[in-house]
Order: sequence, then C-alpha cells, then structure tokens
Amino acid sequence: MVKPHSHEAADKVDSAMESSAEGMRALWLSLAILGATAMIQTVVVVLSGSVALLGDTIHNFADAMTALPLGVAFVLGRRAANRKFTYGYGRAEDLAGIVIVLTIAASAAVAAYQAIERLVNPRDISHLGIVAIAAVVGFIGNEWVARYRIGVGRKIGSAALVADGLHARTDGFTSLAVLAGAGGAALGWRLADPIVGLLITGAILLVLKDAAREVFRRLMDSVDPALIDTGEEAVRGVPGVLEVTELRMRWIGHKLRAEATVEVDGDLSVQESHAVAVEVEHALMHAVPRLTAAMVHTDPALGPDADDPHLKLVRHMT
Repeated sequence: MVKPHSHEAADKVDSAMESSAEGMRALWLSLAILGATAMIQTVVVVLSGSVALLGDTIHNFADAMTALPLGVAFVLGRRAANRKFTYGYGRAEDLAGIVIVLTIAASAAVAAYQAIERLVNPRDISHLGIVAIAAVVGFIGNEWVARYRIGVGRKIGSAALVADGLHARTDGFTSLAVLAGAGGAALGWRLADPIVGLLITGAILLVLKDAAREVFRRLMDSVDPALIDTGEEAVRGVPGVLEVTELRMRWIGHKLRAEATVEVDGDLSVQESHAVAVEVEHALMHAVPRLTAAMVHTDPALGPDADDPHLKLVRHMT
C-alpha cells in the first residue's frame, strides 16, 4: 500500500478546509435572507389570514433552519481523523442531509394540515395586495438562495447543500402559487387559498422525493460514473501500469477517497512497484476533482507458468 505524500495531503486538506468555509458562508448568508423573507411573510399572514401564505412561510422558516444541522456538519468535518474515527467526521454531512429530508417532510405535513382545515372551515382573507407583494418577496428571496446554495454545493461537492438549494427553489415556486391564490381570492373564489395550500403541499412532496434521492445516493456511496472513467483514464496513462484491475471511490462529506488496484510487470522490484503506485496516486489526485486521498495496490502480471499469489493465499487460509 502507498500513503499520500505530505505535500499532496497538505494541499488537499487546505482545499477541503476552504470548501467547508465556503459552505459555511453560503449557509449563514442564505439563513439571513430566508429568515428576513419569512419574517416579512409572517407579518402579512397575521394581517391577512392567508393559509397559502402561511404554508409558504412555514416552509421558508423550515428551509432557513436547515442551515443549522449543515453548519454543525461543516464544523465537524474540519476535525482531523483519529484512531476512533479513522476516516474523519465527513459523514456528519450525510446525517445533516437526513435531518433536511425530515424537516421537509414535517413542513409538508404542517402545510397539508393547515390547507385541509381551511377547506373544511373556509374563511375570507384580507389585504390581498399585501399578500401578493409578500408572495413576490418570497419568490425572489428563495430563488436567490437556491442559486447560491446549488452553485456552492456543486462547487464543493456537497450533496446536502445542493439538496437544500433545490428545496429553496421549490419554495420560490410555491410563493408564486400563493400569488395565484391571492388572485383567485380577489376574483371571489373563497376556496382558492386553501386549494393553493394543497398544491404547495404537493410541491413540497416533490422536492422531498428529490432531496431524499440525493441523500440516499450519498449514503450508499454512489458516485458519478464519469469520475471513475476519468480516474481510470488517468491511471492507464501512468508508465508501468499494464491494467487497471479495480478502482473504487466514495464520498466522505464533500471529499472523495479512492482505492485502486493496478497490474504491473511481475519482474519489477518492490521499490519499482512502489514508484509506479506513487505515480498512480499522483495521477488520480490531479485528475479527479475533490479527491483528497488515494490508496494504491499493485499486482504483478502473471507469466504463463506463474501461480496467482491471491489464489495461493486463499488455499493457505482454507
């Protein structure tokens, strides 16, 4: 096995630290924007009694609060690995993703309850002009936050932050639905507001499905096959590599780790095989974005009369 060289590790650790810091900036800035948006909408809900706007406001508050578990995860992710957590604390980000999914589910339940209650007990809403303005404010605030979170999440490789950005984008469109509900109420349709509230619930459930899928894939160590293709192409270009036997990658937080097995000439010495493995590691680290560690194993190519050392080991163990 080959360990990463110190200068490579230092470069990647610095990059990972900067990724966490950039993620934190995205979280706190979006928290401030969404918090202000939700407070404005809360005032309008109290004045107007709009259940559709109430559902949107609840969702905006919930979306703002998802910054807290993600923030904790980013802080934990900066901690160094130790003998107990040998891969570090990057998985805390995946746990935060689960919290986000549960938060979205809870906001869907609250919005559905409020809308159904208003359908059973319909009431008129007032201050329709202010409701419309609040809906537009909600759309602008959420769309800005969505663009920012998704952009930063994709840049640093954070599935949880991308999922949270998609959540905010759906909130923006539900704000436009509130605007449509206010228009229906202005035309004298009393049920427009609670019906839009139910449509908002449906939109929340759709984003719940997408967010749950993103988090599930990360928990199951899913990676983009294009990353594997990129890594294999880089490894095959290393002098001395005869074949890429195996290449695996997994996300730990917003950092990638890789394990590779390559075939080399069976006549190479241990030191020569080691040198090839080091070059494979360097090729992977430079070719694959956000890869911070790679463990490389070399297998000797077998001659026509040679015994496979792996089979000999299996026979010895049995």
